Amino acid sequence: MIIGTCFNGRLNYVARDTLFGFAPFRWLIESLDAIPIDREGMGLSGIKETLRRLKREEMVLLFPEGTRTKDGWVAPIKPGFCALARRAKVPLLPVALDGSFTAWPRWQKYPRRAMIQVEIGEPIWPEQVAKLTDEELVAEVQRRLVQCHAEARRGIELTIGKRGA
Repeated sequence: MIIGTCFNGRLNYVARDTLFGFAPFRWLIESLDAIPIDREGMGLSGIKETLRRLKREEMVLLFPEGTRTKDGWVAPIKPGFCALARRAKVPLLPVALDGSFTAWPRWQKYPRRAMIQVEIGEPIWPEQVAKLTDEELVAEVQRRLVQCHAEARRGIELTIGKRGA
């Protein structure tokens, strides 16, 4: 939801279908236009809905790591987004958060107060995507996400440094 505050207009979120099982959370993510995706099976209906929304020029937020971080760093990303990126022919915009792991690590039941920084990188244009193999595209997205995450971390460190001075 934090990333959604950085953009004008509504963001559509791709979320694993198992998140829709708990009614209060399902209500929340459905109110945020979440698109359920089956990570274990084909996930065809979720992919089709994602493509429909992109065709309507809506923004879709996809988490290519597939899950929350285990240690606060960018995990290796999964190649599942490649076919979608090629078919949609829309820019890919790398976005990273730092501080969200501090605020709500996987093992903690509730979030706690923490500073969170969002960093938005340079887009990867459809023409660039078309020239890359899937392996090259995964590597490029990984590189840009790591770079965005490092910038977000620097932003937090600078802010904390100013407060401490």
